[in-house]
Amino acid sequence: MNGEDLKIFCGSSNRELAEEIAQYVGVPLGECEASRFSDGEISISIRESVRGTNAFLIQPLCRPINDNILELLIIIDALRRASAQSINAVIPYYAYARQDRKTRARDPITAKLLADLITSAGANRVVAMDLHAGQIQGFFNVPLDHLTALPILANYFYDKDIKNGVVVSPDLGGVTRARDLAHRLRMPIAIIEKKRPSPNQSEVMNIIGDVKGKSAIFIDDMIDTGGSITLGAEALMQEGAKEVYACCTHPVFSGKALEKLSDSCIHEMVYTNSIPVDRGLRKGLRDCFKSLSVAPLIGEAIIRNQEKRSVSELFD
Repeated sequence: MNGEDLKIFCGSSNRELAEEIAQYVGVPLGECEASRFSDGEISISIRESVRGTNAFLIQPLCRPINDNILELLIIIDALRRASAQSINAVIPYYAYARQDRKTRARDPITAKLLADLITSAGANRVVAMDLHAGQIQGFFNVPLDHLTALPILANYFYDKDIKNGVVVSPDLGGVTRARDLAHRLRMPIAIIEKKRPSPNQSEVMNIIGDVKGKSAIFIDDMIDTGGSITLGAEALMQEGAKEVYACCTHPVFSGKALEKLSDSCIHEMVYTNSIPVDRGLRKGLRDCFKSLSVAPLIGEAIIRNQEKRSVSELFD
């Protein structure tokens, strides 16, 4: 496509994904350098003109989360002050999304705080993918395109031609996501009923649905420590499941998650490259990890925004 008034930039959080997206769109990745002062302050230098252009900034908010958030805000500010016509913040993984409401007195709502910061910095539009909570879309006072990697995951499992399968939601809150995948794969669903005594800890309570003799496919928006998925997989096998697959959009994989997943009874762990997973950390682990690229999906959303075409039609 003609990229004369379109420029794509990225921060340092996932340059590999940004390069894939730029290649799909057909424009070179813009020159933007992020460095640090000796005390750790972030310094941003945009080394080409952006005056009058539609700038797309790709920056998933993964580890180191707070540094990447600040980097996003500073680059947005730099683009605004350099007279970009519009600034589109492309955020494949949106951090602090789990704090989207008050569950106790004096709790912050950091998902809303982060939305305010991004808007105040100067973003005119946000492109996000598989937000942890749908209501986060309403936290922004600028247009937001909400993408989903579910069709990518569905196509992968459809090509595997799994016989007698069942899609499993790891909790009651993920039923809509599981039902969507089940509809695409023409499979029934099951639900793990659990309680969470404290953050990042879960305890399986009950399995709702028939999993005996079936190939189970766990679906979640993110996997953090891997505790819920591995515990759920054990419960499914105890209930007679033939094998267990797991898939997610965002591979947070904090702590010993990779080792935990490798040592579990999960047959295959499928995720997207919304967050980079260090290949070196997988050395010596069981070869059960599969990464799928979301670059064509995000690239197509950028093209449609540039050409003023519908983004929602991607999922019809």
